[in-house]
Amino acid sequence: MNVHTRNSQSALNIDLKCVERLVKLFLKWKSIKCDEVTIHFIDKREMTALHKEHFQNPTPTDCISFPIDSPNETNHGYSILGEVFVCPEVAIEYVRETEGNPYRETTLYILHGLLHLLGYDDRDDKSRFVMRDQEKSAMLYLERNKETLDAV
Repeated sequence: MNVHTRNSQSALNIDLKCVERLVKLFLKWKSIKCDEVTIHFIDKREMTALHKEHFQNPTPTDCISFPIDSPNETNHGYSILGEVFVCPEVAIEYVRETEGNPYRETTLYILHGLLHLLGYDDRDDKSRFVMRDQEKSAMLYLERNKETLDAV
């Protein structure tokens, strides 16, 4: 599987090899087979523009996902799971208020975006509960395997 990463932000130092390992471990844990997924790290300005263009909301957000092929869809050959855009700057601002870790928060945003690619949603209370439960389980799994961005 190819995990492509692009970092066009400078607010947080991101170890792209760590991101690749994290994504591969997460997808293996979820038993997802695909040939490609892309993770983009972007600044607040670019995230705001994407949010406005695709969701008609001119505010920054933590992550945006664009699914391409359905998970485990292998009937047409090459399978692209999708793209996730993550804004570490939003993570930094959030953890200032909560005294958290910006790397842990950015890891959570990556997982949140990947879960969206897998079909999870958070538009209502019930689906939001399921999403949060999946995020917690994934973070625990990755932490047990020492594979979060905290180590950067």
